Amino acid sequence: MGGRDIYRLYHRMADSVPPASYKDVQTSVEVPVDASSTTATKKEKKAKPSNIVIPPKKPKLSKAERRALQEAQRAAKAASGGGGKPSGISSDKGNKSSKGKDGASSATSKNDVTKRAPEEKKRRDSIDGDGHDNKSGSGEDKMVSLFSHLPRPKAPVELHNQLSSISSSATSSNNNNTQQQIHPAISTLGHLYLTHSLLGGNTRCRAMLQTFALLLQSYTPPSTTRDYRHDLDHNVLKPAFQYWTTQSRPHSVSMGNAFSFLKLAVANLDRELDWNDARQILLESMEAYVTERIEYAGKAISRHAGSKIQDQGDVILVFGKSEVINRLLLDAALVDKKKFRVIVVDARPLLEGRDTLEILSRAGISCTYVLLNALSYLMMREVTKVFLGASALMSNGSVLSRVGTACVALLANSNHIPVLVGCETYKICNRVQLESITSNELGDAEEVACTDCARLRPSNQWSEIMESRNNNGGEEKKNEDDVLSDWKDQPNLKLLNLMYDLTPSDFVTGIVTEVGILPPSSVAVLLREMSPDSQFKTYTA
Repeated sequence: MGGRDIYRLYHRMADSVPPASYKDVQTSVEVPVDASSTTATKKEKKAKPSNIVIPPKKPKLSKAERRALQEAQRAAKAASGGGGKPSGISSDKGNKSSKGKDGASSATSKNDVTKRAPEEKKRRDSIDGDGHDNKSGSGEDKMVSLFSHLPRPKAPVELHNQLSSISSSATSSNNNNTQQQIHPAISTLGHLYLTHSLLGGNTRCRAMLQTFALLLQSYTPPSTTRDYRHDLDHNVLKPAFQYWTTQSRPHSVSMGNAFSFLKLAVANLDRELDWNDARQILLESMEAYVTERIEYAGKAISRHAGSKIQDQGDVILVFGKSEVINRLLLDAALVDKKKFRVIVVDARPLLEGRDTLEILSRAGISCTYVLLNALSYLMMREVTKVFLGASALMSNGSVLSRVGTACVALLANSNHIPVLVGCETYKICNRVQLESITSNELGDAEEVACTDCARLRPSNQWSEIMESRNNNGGEEKKNEDDVLSDWKDQPNLKLLNLMYDLTPSDFVTGIVTEVGILPPSSVAVLLREMSPDSQFKTYTA
């Protein structure tokens, strides 16, 4: 069929359509509406009435103001009888007289709340983030908002008063009121933790296990208990550990691992075993834990890391104070008779490096003492190796240590200087941490403000400052020469005292443990091998 045939067929089909269908088609077509009219109707619908007033945005309240507002709301709820609806709102079933009475009562309660709110706000504003009285009365929260999720440090004054009250009433304590009374050894150790009289993961862990040994020696299971293991765990071990964590300082990773080992040792005791025999097993297990995981581990780390020190000419840099690093340097100098020089880098406010300087100087080791701000000058000129301690070792190879350690490792890595971290395997944590913000510990901001005492007193004598504060009724006498003595009166000044920082595994050359010198990527393997169950089996075998 050609093109002409198709054309003829098309015209025949068009002629076959009746005329009525044209009319139907024409009537079914709608007339298009003008677009301008539709937009006008839409604008009329969207137009807002002129009598509506948009309220302004509420101002952002501070934490103290929010607390005062919450207290005011609680007081209003308590005054209205608590529970259900507010007193000024009644249901439809109630009569008008009851509604009037409720309105009157709500008005009176609101008046009381408005009177109490300024007093409550003033009382809360008079307490700063560290638990001390804020005499400036500015009402400004001195906590850095980036670290506001961390628990605030405890006030030494409150713990000192609590310690005095517990010590005076401890002579009358017995097994019947174990849950109400706290053993004086528990509160004493908490006071030592809080005042920084005990610093370092190994020192704190030893003190905790020694206190647990003292508690076990003075504990006798009640005659009414069916299982002394449950009573020992819930009435002796857990309350003590929770007291140290909540009332003094957050526990370290070493303390947490040692406490988990002790709980596992208690759970593995035979239920029918006599308590005296069970006590002896627990005491021997704790003693073996300290001997093998701390003492022998330190000797092994000293032997492994000492092989990396040359016989002569090495310049070793250390930061702060670490028990295992000090032992390493002493063994290299006194036992192996190696000649080297040590640069001790220190930082405020604890200034733990002065203790390291004193220990090494008495042993006849040549030392240089500098602060952290002079590190870049020394690192580029003469340092050959860097030895650092660790508070914890994360499963991803990151190192948690005293704040300032990450700066030292970063600078050493940029200058191609090897960084060796000495850490016992019982400090390995199964947690993965990538930064120092999510999980950390806050110290007392007054330690940063007290610049004069930091220069004159050794790092382990911060408790003397707290004692002087206690003798003055919770206030330390301000020194006019102290630059930061009036830091609370400055409206835009906030002090931050972080205890730890995290060193990424990229900045660490090797990790020295009692197993050997390992790369940071092998920490996960050590964590699997050093499980608490296998540790307890080796100690009791």
